[in-house]
Amino acid sequence: MTDQTANTDIFQRLQAGELLRKDDPEYARFGEVVSRTIRLCVEMNATATSVDQVRNQLSTIIGNPIDESTAIFPPFYTNFGRSIRLGNNIFINHACSFLDIGGITIEDDVQIGPRVNLTSENHPLDPTDRTTLIPRPIVIRRNAWIGAGATILPGVTIGENSVVAAGAVVSRDVPPNTVVAGVPAKVVKSL
Repeated sequence: MTDQTANTDIFQRLQAGELLRKDDPEYARFGEVVSRTIRLCVEMNATATSVDQVRNQLSTIIGNPIDESTAIFPPFYTNFGRSIRLGNNIFINHACSFLDIGGITIEDDVQIGPRVNLTSENHPLDPTDRTTLIPRPIVIRRNAWIGAGATILPGVTIGENSVVAAGAVVSRDVPPNTVVAGVPAKVVKSL
């Protein structure tokens, strides 16, 4: 463990993009948050009968109030919750999954289709280190639209006003005012 690691807690280190290993002395604290989030997500998806209830319960999960201009349709899934930041006037459709350990920021006026996956964490290719977690933030800029079934991978920024086509797998930053499609996603049109 480095001197810097000894002086910051596991959550600060995750926010700074430090790798997370299972032998980290604070790994149990991380596990407690994940367990809490799983429990609260199951409860939210089983009991919420209105957009207001989803918004209120998800606010508890992420630890920040979600503006009432934002609508999230259940079911909604997250593995950590603490690293989700939502702007105003966002729409998140059914069955989305936000793996947010690396951080997910969604700015104002974003539309997210059903079954979208935002994955802000990865693992090393080295099989001997495969259980290590590599956190890398996802940022979705203002007025972007993410189509049904799209997947956004770790470290990607979706530019302002851009569109990610349904089913696309986005592994690189998307420039503002463009449409990307395919696997891997490529720019197919400028707006």
